[in-house]
Amino acid sequence: MSARKVELSITIKTKPVKIIQAFTEFGMLKDWWNVDRSYIDKRLGGTYTLIWGISDEGLKYVSTGIIDEYNPEQILKIKNLSYISTEHPVLGGMTLEIRVEKEPNENAKVYLCQDGYQNGKHWDWYYDAVSQAWPQMLNVLKDYLEK
Repeated sequence: MSARKVELSITIKTKPVKIIQAFTEFGMLKDWWNVDRSYIDKRLGGTYTLIWGISDEGLKYVSTGIIDEYNPEQILKIKNLSYISTEHPVLGGMTLEIRVEKEPNENAKVYLCQDGYQNGKHWDWYYDAVSQAWPQMLNVLKDYLEK
């Protein structure tokens, strides 16, 4: 595996449990991340699947993996994360970790890390796309949870 990873932190004025819920509750995922469907079995070894771009032609994007760590107030870690799309081969074997710490003044610090990127043109494209998308999406999440 490559040493490349996307690693970010952001402070959000909300309770830690709300941040983990934003990654595990379908209604919230739909509101801030535009997820069309999800299947999330919130337990160790449970399936974590998000789907975007549902049409008559099928599913445009799917991210799926296995929950490796889960505490509704502190952490969601997904292992064996795969990205499936109509434009690229299946890219898999990644991890996604969302860790939350309570801070003063009703703030919560969010640490997000996605790693396990391999090498090759499709992996390079995906790494670049994720490197640009996560900072934007964490700001969308912040706006959503602070409204």
